[in-house]
Amino acid sequence: MTPLLTAVDTFADRLRALPQSRLSRGAAAEALALARELAGRAQRMEEPGDAAPREMPDAGIFAVADQVAVAGHDLAEALAAGGAPEGAVTAAVELVADAARRCGLQ
Repeated sequence: MTPLLTAVDTFADRLRALPQSRLSRGAAAEALALARELAGRAQRMEEPGDAAPREMPDAGIFAVADQVAVAGHDLAEALAAGGAPEGAVTAAVELVADAARRCGLQ
């Protein structure tokens, strides 16, 4: 799980350092989409068979870094507890890296 936790924490730290103008121009929206995807993956692992994962709310541009961190750590815990399927950690790390690239942070 270390690569996932490192990727999520690094991305969240970089988001926290962004000025409001960069967050407003799309970085916050991109990060929220990532947080929602990570949270959805964790929920599907923890609650298989449930119809649809609950959507993470939009708590504003200044909270999005924390939302990414929480969702990423939740997914890491779910993967560790459920015996991560082949490639699940790598796929999650790639999601984070792709979001960071789209935000211009990598």
